[in-house]
Amino acid sequence: MTATITHQLDATDRRILSFLIKNARLPFLEIARECGISGAAIHQRVRKMEQMGIITGSRLLVKPQALGLNVCAFMGVSLSRANAYSQVIESLRHIPEIVECHFITGNHALMLKIYCKDNDDLMHILIDTIQNIDGVERTETWISLEEAIERQVFVDDASYAKLPANKAPQARKESRKKGSK
Repeated sequence: MTATITHQLDATDRRILSFLIKNARLPFLEIARECGISGAAIHQRVRKMEQMGIITGSRLLVKPQALGLNVCAFMGVSLSRANAYSQVIESLRHIPEIVECHFITGNHALMLKIYCKDNDDLMHILIDTIQNIDGVERTETWISLEEAIERQVFVDDASYAKLPANKAPQARKESRKKGSK
């Protein structure tokens, strides 16, 4: 289980993060021009945020459909006993179609996100693999028909970070409206 990590970020750190979340390949010099500080300062701030665990890496995102993975499904997994958690997680790590696994509250202990070729492939993963794991009691599956929103976490950037708390939500809405045009 992970602990909640909180760090004090100033407006410049938040602005740097907002640029990197939109495009992790954006050159530091371009970010520096937008922030009004040197490229070296951007590099130092990013390095510090990496050391503090705020930035944990950058990724290349690939559309699953481009690889023939046309079905996205979510699966709730109930455990037969509470102490089966670690053993079940270890078994799930070996199934490449599982791209996310969350320990959740509610009717299930785990929520999985799975990408597979088609419904037959999903059925194989479900019946021949996941339901055969010792400690899995039952599963419930939902097939995604469309991913309507895909994004990273939201970072308050410098454009309204200094506004009073009651003004920030309105500024956030206005900023989003401008960004969608």
